[in-house]
Amino acid sequence: MSIHDLMPVLQLSVSPVIVISGVGLVLLSMVNRYGQITGRARELSTVLRKSNDDKDGRLYAQLQIMFRRARRVRLAIFFASVSLLCAAILICMLFLISLLQWEAAPVIAVLFIGCMSALSASLVVFLSDINMSLHALSLECESHSRSDDESGV
Repeated sequence: MSIHDLMPVLQLSVSPVIVISGVGLVLLSMVNRYGQITGRARELSTVLRKSNDDKDGRLYAQLQIMFRRARRVRLAIFFASVSLLCAAILICMLFLISLLQWEAAPVIAVLFIGCMSALSASLVVFLSDINMSLHALSLECESHSRSDDESGV
């Protein structure tokens, strides 16, 4: 196989490499968000353990929301990782197909569809986490408005 035979394969593999780069950045933001969620959950857990003053259950409700959010972000990270894996396998398959001169267009199509499907699922789950974070924020706002009402402000 000459370099001229390899050039079209290199050109075809540029798109999956770009997908890997983009999904990698999305994955980085998801991992950072996961770290923030688990850090906040640990803080809430410590406050609950030390104070035992959660009469209205607000802190415990927030802790439960944090746990559900962490599970969702972990699922989003899983789907993003599957997307990355599919893109990496796609690149390897492009080269193998070219080297071995196989006719394997369906394999390429399935890998690309799998890559995009996993990315889509990851983003949907990630968006659901963002909506859930608004629920946690609303609990926080409600508790502050109640404390303002009780203090006469």
